[in-house]
Amino acid sequence: MDFKWFMEAMSASHSSYHAVAFAEKTLLDAGFHSLSEKKTYRLEAGQSYFVKRNDSSLIAFRIPATKPKRFLIASAHSDSPTFRVKPNPDMERKGLLALNVEGYGGMIIPSWLDRPLSIAGRVIVETEQGVETRLFDVGRDLCVIPNVAIHMNRDINSGFAYRQGVDTIPLCGIKEGVYSNFADWLKESLHDASIKTVLSHDLYLYVREEPRLFGLQDEFLLSPRLDDLSSAFSVLNGFLSANSGNAIAVYALFDNEEVGSLTRQGANSTFLKETLSRIAACLWDEKDALPIAVADGFHLSVDNAHANHPNHPELSDPTTDVRLGGGIVLKYNAAQHYTTDGYSAAVVKRICSLAELPYQEFTNRSDLRGGSTLGNISNSEISFAGADIGIPQLAMHSAVETCAKKDIEQMAQFIRCYYVLA
Repeated sequence: MDFKWFMEAMSASHSSYHAVAFAEKTLLDAGFHSLSEKKTYRLEAGQSYFVKRNDSSLIAFRIPATKPKRFLIASAHSDSPTFRVKPNPDMERKGLLALNVEGYGGMIIPSWLDRPLSIAGRVIVETEQGVETRLFDVGRDLCVIPNVAIHMNRDINSGFAYRQGVDTIPLCGIKEGVYSNFADWLKESLHDASIKTVLSHDLYLYVREEPRLFGLQDEFLLSPRLDDLSSAFSVLNGFLSANSGNAIAVYALFDNEEVGSLTRQGANSTFLKETLSRIAACLWDEKDALPIAVADGFHLSVDNAHANHPNHPELSDPTTDVRLGGGIVLKYNAAQHYTTDGYSAAVVKRICSLAELPYQEFTNRSDLRGGSTLGNISNSEISFAGADIGIPQLAMHSAVETCAKKDIEQMAQFIRCYYVLA
């Protein structure tokens, strides 16, 4: 795996829109053809394609030269917990300008305070040609969410509860001599004379922290948005380097996992089902070809996993030993928040054995509720046998998270072998 490319991908992906834009460029550079959901698909054997939805989700697939028999899918998600800028965000506080934001996903709030922050996402504008979308990234230190001094909040180190909309308002300017409103500032910041007006936006805060290696041998990675972009880009790397034989290899990058996936571009949407149906309509005449290809297929849901915390081993399940640097993680849950079962776990373990790659197994401590992810949610629309796997990490949903470089590289290796051996 080209780790320099991976670090560039992480640095460029300050929003789900930017993550998909980076994946799109990578696919185009690799010879993939862009499709539009608004047009009829015309597919050829031996060719590779991708399609986007909402500019924040993407599905890529590779058709083998011989008649394909099934689908092999690996999916990840493009979004991460953050703060979303509200439609009319202008706030004035004692001569200072602030932005009204709301939480997106379950972040660790204190990790966002007293850090330089910026804004990225997309802006919808009106031009002479009509309504158009612009990718937007301020690309500089823009705002900060300031803590209250300990002298005024003596409880800050003893279980203080941060209140969204009160303690989480970012400061961005002084009223005198600045723009009259956020929309005017946004329009000028786009540096595009063709824009008549800013109509709306989907903008999010991001931490101005670059991914960096650290440790005695640079074995760890400290970065924002490791959940789930470290999986998204390692899976993309493995997908591009694989030869999938007589299967249609599919890479899916969904948005909105952190808020439940029930959107037109989420894993609980029709995006995957409709894309696979349109592929089948182009390639097969048989009436039952699609359900047969699905029944014989497999779906890897790839979302990061909790490593045992070195300071709090009591939070892990007594028989779970997930370590940074220990390899990919198979995730299980009795309530089926993860799709892994005995059969799918055996498939993953066999691939690891044939590829001589390590694996680890994760279950939550029985009295602690875990999260859910893509596999079981997408099965509500189109049902595959599948497993949930992930890269082990610490501080999940913090503004900055930690994992091991080795695990990212091994995830890419595993995904490459999955498309060949599953």
